[in-house]
Amino acid sequence: MDSEALRKYSALHPKPAGLTLQYGTAGFRTRAEQLDHIVFRMGLLAVLRSKAVAATIGIMVTASHNPEEDNGVKLVDPLGEMLHPSWEEYATQLANAEEQELQKVITEICQKAAVNLQRDASVFIGRDTRPSSKKLSQSVIDGIQVLGAQYHDYGLVTTPQLHYMVCCQNTQGQYGKATLEGYYEKLSKAFMELIKQSHCSGESQRHLKIDCANGIGALKLSEMKPYFPQEVLIHIYNDGTKDKLNHLCGADFVKVHQKPPGGLDMKPNERCCSFDGDADRIVYYYKDTAGHFHLIDGDKIATLISIFLKGLLAKVKQDFKMAVVQTAYANGNSTRYLQETLKVPVHCVKTGVKHLHHKAQEFDVGVYFEANGHGTVLFSKAAETKIRQLVKEEKDDEKREAAKMLESMIDLINQTVGDAVSDMLVIEAILALKGLTVQQWDALYADLPNRLLKVQVADRRVIDTTDAERRALTPPGLQEKIDALVKKYKLSRAFVRPSGTEDVVRIYAEADTQENADALAHEVSLAVFHLAGGKGAPPQP
Repeated sequence: MDSEALRKYSALHPKPAGLTLQYGTAGFRTRAEQLDHIVFRMGLLAVLRSKAVAATIGIMVTASHNPEEDNGVKLVDPLGEMLHPSWEEYATQLANAEEQELQKVITEICQKAAVNLQRDASVFIGRDTRPSSKKLSQSVIDGIQVLGAQYHDYGLVTTPQLHYMVCCQNTQGQYGKATLEGYYEKLSKAFMELIKQSHCSGESQRHLKIDCANGIGALKLSEMKPYFPQEVLIHIYNDGTKDKLNHLCGADFVKVHQKPPGGLDMKPNERCCSFDGDADRIVYYYKDTAGHFHLIDGDKIATLISIFLKGLLAKVKQDFKMAVVQTAYANGNSTRYLQETLKVPVHCVKTGVKHLHHKAQEFDVGVYFEANGHGTVLFSKAAETKIRQLVKEEKDDEKREAAKMLESMIDLINQTVGDAVSDMLVIEAILALKGLTVQQWDALYADLPNRLLKVQVADRRVIDTTDAERRALTPPGLQEKIDALVKKYKLSRAFVRPSGTEDVVRIYAEADTQENADALAHEVSLAVFHLAGGKGAPPQP
């Protein structure tokens, strides 16, 4: 390690005095102007991680659904997964080290993680469309070059595209070609294979309006358009030419406010969807003839995909284990429908994609979605091998056709991470194959009315939870209070959990009516305010 170069470059990316940040589920996220030293140091860390695992590591500059003024950075592990938890700690240590400590911290990480500095290293870089992203990704490159590693800068890509490239690279092309063309070709080919089987009625079925949150999704969808078959008529809105990223639009806005985004005019019964700022989340919605807005969130997406996969798995008659993984935020009626009507096992885990992904890996077919629209499907190696073998060797026509559709699903789904583009194509294919309208999909079950709130607190760490975040252990008395409040309403439940990124406590409540869900959420927010050190004025109803 060249100490002189490290000192020189580090001085160009100084750490603001007194700033400490934590590497969370989404990496680092904060105001863009506070990130320069962080991204430089994450360039260093990506090289160390690459040397430690002898594989290519990804580094993505994005703050996803945060406002345009923010930015962030996260690392991608060799198979396109999120950074290993033990390295999240190293990331935090390196980010917060004082200038003169930097070399010492790097040496410590190398010792703890058995990093061989003589090894070659390689890093893939991607960024979103934020005004600050180009300069920040240049700082990442500075960090990589200080440690003398190879890098490939993909420039503007969606977050899932970078995850995909890293996985392709480290599987020696088994997962696909590590280029944008490779990504577009693989997905469009699988999509066309799937919808070949559909006898879709009428043109209206194929029109889809997409709100791209004024983000990277618009650019990449436009690039992908030539790869789509004629029948797919996608109309892109909020494409970033006029308005600000994530401002009054995008999947997060639509989910939280339960209303359509700005910049997209909806006619009754038109199928619409929204991506988030870095295109790793998707939600669908429509307006009925009475003008009411209907949201179709991650729970309903998981349900649609599960119905389709369960039907195909029944036809191939293999003993595959399938399950759906949810978090405490999943609507109670979605869980009931999956377990009681579809008879599919459902598992609840802590919030955060890494927990869902990890649990889904335990099954032959693991479907996971967060209610916010982030999710995917994982197929075990054994299941994938068996399905591909059936396509080649199965004599029975029905079995072979079902295996063929499963094979196309395996290729269409981005198994590394939730991917709005890939998920959208999966959903469009299933709707076409099943001849379902958006209203029929929505009518599978009725969501229980719910409300999300947040309360500012002095320190979010006063709240500790258990049972996949469904019960609060501390502060004393809070869970008892919540239990008493929940008893007042029918079909109700509520839980609280600390935010992973800011000093707020998030509250979720559901009940038999919207009025009751709102009342319960408000009462729980008051309990949190009084028992967990609320800041400012008490929450108003």
